Amino acid sequence: MKPVVVIPARFASSRLPGKPLLRHTGKFLVQHVYERALQATRVSGVVVATDDDRIVRAVESFGGKVMMSRADHPSGTDRVAEVAIMLGADAVINLQGDEPDFDPAGLDRLADMLNGDASVDCATLATPIREAAAYRNPNVVKVVSDDRGRALYFSRAPIPFGRDGDPDFVKDTILQHLGVYAFRTPALLQFTRTPPHPLERIEKLEQLRLLGTGVPIAVGIIAHAAVGIDTPDDYARFVRAWFAKSGAIAA
Repeated sequence: MKPVVVIPARFASSRLPGKPLLRHTGKFLVQHVYERALQATRVSGVVVATDDDRIVRAVESFGGKVMMSRADHPSGTDRVAEVAIMLGADAVINLQGDEPDFDPAGLDRLADMLNGDASVDCATLATPIREAAAYRNPNVVKVVSDDRGRALYFSRAPIPFGRDGDPDFVKDTILQHLGVYAFRTPALLQFTRTPPHPLERIEKLEQLRLLGTGVPIAVGIIAHAAVGIDTPDDYARFVRAWFAKSGAIAA
């Protein structure tokens, strides 16, 4: 089974309006994400899911596959679920449209996790936290896993909590959750039909809807986290890094 990578993309963004269509590198931001996803070898394809004609035209302009979805979805996950139905896909990977540096090997890892264990309906990724500042930062979501690599809990709080001081950041036991998921489609559809769980409402983390209703989540560990684009400063850093790496000259 090769899952389809679905990239939900919307034009509206409170901190960075029109984010998918930013083009200071000569490529749309969503195009960078799309092209990175195409480098994965264990997926059957890549498609952008959007409700905006401007994004449709942009994706079509670089030869990408795009599907129009409803405009009333409460989250990107719901948008991905609609596209999964339209595609008739057995499994999908939900990749955020603001992570142009995401490692394609992570997508392959997610596909392998679904294929390697028939009991896994949902898989996600995490990376070791190396600094106390990230451990304490509520914007960095932490995950604790059991010995089988199943998530025990996700939180914005520092978990596991070091009662005797900060934990040892060298032993790879303090993990940052990365917001990319692989779902078997039936599990994804069940997720979108399930009301938000009380834990989800408190932490504002939708994956707690799965744990709160008894759905296991497999957690794979990768070496590094990609930096998402949330603010103008984030995008400016990406543009500078892209020009430095590509050797191109900024206009």
